[in-house]
Amino acid sequence: MQRRVFLSMAGAFVLAGCGGSRLNPRNWFGRSSERRRAKAEAPAEPTNPLIPERENTIFSRRREPETYEGTLVDQVTVLEVKPTTDGAIVRVEGLPLRQGVFDVRLVPGTPEAEPVDGVLVFELRAIQPDNTPQGSERSRRVMAAVAISKQTVERTSEIRVLGARNEQISHR
Repeated sequence: MQRRVFLSMAGAFVLAGCGGSRLNPRNWFGRSSERRRAKAEAPAEPTNPLIPERENTIFSRRREPETYEGTLVDQVTVLEVKPTTDGAIVRVEGLPLRQGVFDVRLVPGTPEAEPVDGVLVFELRAIQPDNTPQGSERSRRVMAAVAISKQTVERTSEIRVLGARNEQISHR
């Protein structure tokens, strides 16, 4: 055992001492050298060389923005506006006609959810299948919420949430 260790250590020292030998693993790739390249054409528009160009493959398809197919929920039953440090949270409960409702959202009634004359309007919408049973009121209840910034709350005196048959209003 001692003999193998001694021979392997001696071999390692001999190879390390051979600076110009091809047996030394440090010399296998040689030294680096500089080589000039032909000038590449400048791109037509400025690009960031660190960001790779996108290719349209099956793995990196660009998705089109999806349109929301939700319809108005039948009734809006509860509207709560809870203050937070960043503004407020508007929480709404609704009652659709049938069970199986999903993807419930509070959709702004105005572009970019801005109040018009102090009134901020939302619509309670959901995707509602037609082929589900009506069921009990408890099994049909849905909820949605949305956060409002402090700047929007300051410009708002009334929050209105619309349903298909009614609306709920909260005054400041």
